[in-house]
Amino acid sequence: LLKSLYGLKQAPKQWHDKFNSALLDYGFSYSEADKCVYKNSDHVIICLYVDDMLVFGICINRVLRIKTFLTSKFDLRDLGEASVILGVRIIRKGDSILLSQRNYVEKFLKKFGYYDLNPVSTPYDVKSHLKKNKGNFIDQT
Repeated sequence: LLKSLYGLKQAPKQWHDKFNSALLDYGFSYSEADKCVYKNSDHVIICLYVDDMLVFGICINRVLRIKTFLTSKFDLRDLGEASVILGVRIIRKGDSILLSQRNYVEKFLKKFGYYDLNPVSTPYDVKSHLKKNKGNFIDQT
């Protein structure tokens, strides 16, 4: 598996093509904004990053059904609820989910010798509100 994923130049594309084909045949569609994000009509979303994936949805039974399908097609290990993915910590508090990059930032600051410096306030207008981007998506292909 390691050689097939990392040893050959065409291996990542072949892996993605196989994964993509399996999900499309099962009724998923990929996001136009990112070809590695899949969704289906049951509101289950799969995010793929090389050989790691995050599967989530609004109904645990639907998520478990998708995991069973994926296990039947691929050699997978279910690591349970995600606590960290791609350096982002996932914190659950009641019905809320918080995403934190604190560990990444601290590691970055330590690496470049800025960890022990004193913080300063950022000149940012706290009354300003972000607006949804109404521009066109960029084609990922």
